[in-house]
Amino acid sequence: MATESLITCPACSYKTVEQMPTDTCQYFYECKSCGTLLRPLAGDCCVFCSYGDRPCPPKQAE
Repeated sequence: MATESLITCPACSYKTVEQMPTDTCQYFYECKSCGTLLRPLAGDCCVFCSYGDRPCPPKQAE
């Protein structure tokens, strides 16, 4: 199971590798470049599923 994801900010296109929680979904993420507060898109459980390069661990486990 992958626990890191390359998350891309939709506002400024900044990319960074972040550690994903293994037992829960993360609903908020603040971009380290522009400060935009990211929230999951409709139908996604967390910011990693919406803006990351791989789904969160709970989704990977399904």
